[in-house]
Amino acid sequence: MVESQQPTTQFLTPEESADVDKALLSSPEKFLSRLTISSLRLLKQIAKDTGVTIEELTHQQVIDWFEKDGKIRREQGIEAAFLKW
Repeated sequence: MVESQQPTTQFLTPEESADVDKALLSSPEKFLSRLTISSLRLLKQIAKDTGVTIEELTHQQVIDWFEKDGKIRREQGIEAAFLKW
């Protein structure tokens, strides 16, 4: 079962966002940088919940995790799920 986090997990901190803003990157590169940083944080959680390292995660484990989190959200409410959307 996916454990919910304390209040809300922040996928990109203000400091990380500021660092991306300061970087000499185009707008599309900044967007991709933010997405990648957020994805890394989410992959770490998926790996932890799955009991494997990030390197060992398979695409099916990621899909399964999203299915479980969605089921938790539907059955127990948004606050019980990891992703709050």
